Amino acid sequence: MAGSAEEAVARAYATAVLEKCGFAVSEEPFDFSRFPSRFASPLGALLISATVVGAARFGSSGSDPRLAAATLLAGLLLTVIFAGAMLGDAVLWLPFLRGTSRNLVATRGNGPPRVWLVAHTDTKSQPVPSATRVAGIVVLGLGLGVSFLSVMLTLGGVPARTMWVTATVITVAGALPLALSVPGNRSAGALDNASGVSAVLVAAELLSPKLAIGILLPSAEELGLAGVRAWMRGKAPSIALNCDGVDDDGSIVIMYSRRLPQDIARAVSSATSREVRVRRMPPGLLTDSTALVQAGWQAVTVSHGSVSSLRRVHLRADSLDAMRGTRIDEVGAILAHAAEALAP
Repeated sequence: MAGSAEEAVARAYATAVLEKCGFAVSEEPFDFSRFPSRFASPLGALLISATVVGAARFGSSGSDPRLAAATLLAGLLLTVIFAGAMLGDAVLWLPFLRGTSRNLVATRGNGPPRVWLVAHTDTKSQPVPSATRVAGIVVLGLGLGVSFLSVMLTLGGVPARTMWVTATVITVAGALPLALSVPGNRSAGALDNASGVSAVLVAAELLSPKLAIGILLPSAEELGLAGVRAWMRGKAPSIALNCDGVDDDGSIVIMYSRRLPQDIARAVSSATSREVRVRRMPPGLLTDSTALVQAGWQAVTVSHGSVSSLRRVHLRADSLDAMRGTRIDEVGAILAHAAEALAP
């Protein structure tokens, strides 16, 4: 976990590899709040559930239907405001549950890097795997959709008690995985993200020393993307290839937020003869590229895996017993070729 002795050992190993490749390596300390990672998901799930339950109570009891609509809209507005704060830079300035960790930064040559290869060094555990969390968010969205339909029927004078009950059940079912998403330190993190760090180190060994390409191994990605948020403050936006998860089976995947950077997608696709799948970041999944894009960077997350990979991420099953690392060299070579194509 971020700030742990085990993570420090990982950084020391990465430092030795990068220095051997001729990089100047430094560690940049930062502090952050653990409050968003520990409480944002459970509190958000509770807030949405309470909103739908309250609206359903007014909507199905024969009360003024405007009370149901007002409750639903007010609750959702409050949820959006809360989520916006928790998913932004509040992780850096909130005064509660402060913690510290270090980012590892490696550069080579005289000029500032135009391209950065990124992979977070920390991991976490939680009671539910990432796949279940994503499914919970999808179900939660369905519950909110049924709630809005129930409000429309209620405002139109149509009895919608069954619809309200259905909305409540679906919403609560979707909220449960989010309520259980409390971070711990009981996962080895072989896939998420020792494999991504390994691929970036492989890429570092292959990169031409003549090109301005930097290596960033941030901490606290699992705790609100705190490390990369702290590192990029005051920096001009540039290009970043983030590597997060390189499983043995599955496909090469490019995940993006907001809008796909076409130049990066072409560079990654041209670096391999295999098919590259391009998809928007799944709901509920945050990676360091998400924070970089929010700050104006051109960034994507490159990974290798499948839906089954997400079924063990953040569980004790994410260990070397479940993978051999057979795709790490391949993905490392793809990262190196893509970065070199983007660097001139």
